[in-house]
Amino acid sequence: MPSTSKIAFVTIGQTPRVDLVPEMMAEITVGLPEGRIVHQEFGVLDGMSPAELDAMRAKDGEHSFATRLASGEEIVSSKALTEEKLNVLLQKIDGEGFDIIVLLCTGTRIDPLKNTLVVEAQRIVDSTVEALAASARKLGVIVPLERQIRDFEERHILPGNPSLVSASPYAGDDMGERAKLLEGCDLIVMHCMGYSADMHETVRNAIDAPVLLSRRLVAGVVRQML
Repeated sequence: MPSTSKIAFVTIGQTPRVDLVPEMMAEITVGLPEGRIVHQEFGVLDGMSPAELDAMRAKDGEHSFATRLASGEEIVSSKALTEEKLNVLLQKIDGEGFDIIVLLCTGTRIDPLKNTLVVEAQRIVDSTVEALAASARKLGVIVPLERQIRDFEERHILPGNPSLVSASPYAGDDMGERAKLLEGCDLIVMHCMGYSADMHETVRNAIDAPVLLSRRLVAGVVRQML
């Protein structure tokens, strides 16, 4: 890597992700000299009008994502429409001279890029979950939306019949109360990049089990690459 590394953080919502990027950058840059890493944020929903945002919303029964608008509000977007626009955005960023693109979402499918290495939160988190589930007696998983529980079960064949609950990081759901529904699990995965360090601490205090936070897994990988 050069003396200064350039990171593009890409969200499926809107920027700036004040709830996410500063926390990740703090972990990625700890101990590094100032200016060693520079970053820029890009959002799939950036610049959209209210009507355009409404057109992105998931319909009943449709695969979906939960993400954040610049206002802090939650939006549940269509997976298909989001991925279509995400791939267009990634192709644009690929020509802008970044060293790494960090995709701030679990659950997306993207097309290969020609120039830039992409750190896919999806693959990092899922691979970790699958590796640890092999030895866990009972895995617990927290996802943002109730409708995403079915999506997760369709995408993963894991041993031991994992327990899943939903708790949105954007809608004020009580993380501690939802985590208590996973009592008896010996490993908990907070399977969304929107879950923060404070939410992680709330879950840890609510249940006697190790808890993995998606954004920390991804930040650790990025840190080692720079």
